[in-house]
Amino acid sequence: MPLSSFFPFGGPKISDRIESFREAERRLLEYARTRFAPNHNRDQDIAAADDHHFELFDTPVSIPSVIDGGASACQVHDNNNGALSSSEKNYSLHGVRVVNKRLMMSDEKRGAPLVLLHGYANGSLYFYRNLMGLSRRFGTIYALDMLGWGMSSRPKFDLIAGDNDAIGDDVAVGHDDDDSGHAAATTTSIDTRRKVSSAESFFVESLESWRKAHGLPKMTLAGHSMGGYMSVAYAERYPQHVERLILLSPVGVPECSPADEGRIDTFPFYVRTMIKTVRYLFNKGITPGSFLRSLPYSRSRSMVDGYIERRLPAITCPDERRHLGEYLYQNSMLPGSGEYCLSEILTAGAFAKIPLIHRIPNIKCDDDNNDTDGGEKKGMEVHMIYGQNDWMSYTGGIDVQRACHERRRVVAAEQREKMEKDSTGGNACVGDDRGGSGGNTQPPRVFVHGVKDASHLLMLDNYEEFNAALIIASGGEVGVDAPRPVEFACDEVAGLGSSSSTVRSHRRDGVVGEEGAAEFFRGPRWNREKRPDEKEESWEGDDGLEEKKVEEQRA
Repeated sequence: MPLSSFFPFGGPKISDRIESFREAERRLLEYARTRFAPNHNRDQDIAAADDHHFELFDTPVSIPSVIDGGASACQVHDNNNGALSSSEKNYSLHGVRVVNKRLMMSDEKRGAPLVLLHGYANGSLYFYRNLMGLSRRFGTIYALDMLGWGMSSRPKFDLIAGDNDAIGDDVAVGHDDDDSGHAAATTTSIDTRRKVSSAESFFVESLESWRKAHGLPKMTLAGHSMGGYMSVAYAERYPQHVERLILLSPVGVPECSPADEGRIDTFPFYVRTMIKTVRYLFNKGITPGSFLRSLPYSRSRSMVDGYIERRLPAITCPDERRHLGEYLYQNSMLPGSGEYCLSEILTAGAFAKIPLIHRIPNIKCDDDNNDTDGGEKKGMEVHMIYGQNDWMSYTGGIDVQRACHERRRVVAAEQREKMEKDSTGGNACVGDDRGGSGGNTQPPRVFVHGVKDASHLLMLDNYEEFNAALIIASGGEVGVDAPRPVEFACDEVAGLGSSSSTVRSHRRDGVVGEEGAAEFFRGPRWNREKRPDEKEESWEGDDGLEEKKVEEQRA
């Protein structure tokens, strides 16, 4: 039963909320056209906007197979008393499309269309600061409201058990919550795997139906937070349609360790209280959206406005802050749908029940992406981008890179052995091709980037450097004067040792090793202590970074 049933505060009609949401959406889209072009001359910005076509659109998509046959229709766009009529065969995905008309008419090389997936409880227009800048690289950009959010269909999240085979059998280690809400590493039960697969299919199948409707053979798929998690789930099932995979501070990457639980005791009291409250609500099946909808207007609205003010200090324009707050507020106040995936996929500690660190190395690569580089197959490129002050730990990206690097090393050794046996007439033993040893595909090549002066909402905190990071990740180039992200690598990839304790000695060819990464990434402000020699200015890289001792316990 929804939490709002116990606290029946009155409120606007759904139609009024939809209109308010659409108005906020229109305002943010206008900002995207006129305020956030790559240059800073207003006349040039307006001229650039004339070269672009911005369009809000709705695409019919097939009903995911995990939706119960008797499930309700969309809770916000349906006028049939909540029941699917015999003529209703589809849901719809809403989004914004941006076309760079000049780029599309030119002979300039451009990548596959960029498809952006938002994070939990967000929407497509959370990328409003990025659309114009990213269009320098991409002729076409799609930012989507995932099924169950924004103005996409919002069916009730009543799912039937998914296919256990949708998640590979070699991904067996996961997390199950114990009674206290802590995540315990365990061999994932079949029931848990089916629930996770079902929740993922809700989003993955609708995205694949959308791709087919738009006739996109390939796309550069970029997802933020929960959208990043779902992007991995999509790439697992449909690698042939993913040119590159870009994960923007993705949730669900690392495993939970005892050290992670112990760190909570070191947090400030108000943070520990907040975590305990969130875990309690989580274990009761109460989502952030359902909690907001249970409150009177003044309280729920003040919570959203306070969130915008605290989490997004980079947004200083009062009107921009107000419209973004309205967008987020109405998105949360509309009937809940996709938000209920939370407890199906994550534990109360925000760790994935089936962590991505065990899944990304197994992503296949189709023949087009799996070309060779000096005789060695490349494998899919996966780029992981984090904010300098991100609460999502960058170490997950480093660990994924290390795992893929080790697997690639094993594959290369087995391929050499196979060639030697073939040359001598011996029989080679070739393993399967699921990203494992001896197969027809290489594990992904993983790259890790850091965006300075940005938190988890890095696309809004530092939109110019975020744009540069995404363009670089897609294989494009940025101008010499453009802000550039920092690239990091595990020491095995960077070719760096761990004998020196200084950051400067850990730099080579613009790639920063693990100790340098520990110096760069600060974590959220409530989870770090300012060092005596630390300045508030952003990390400056090669010339601006003083030699400092790296803290032993850096997260």
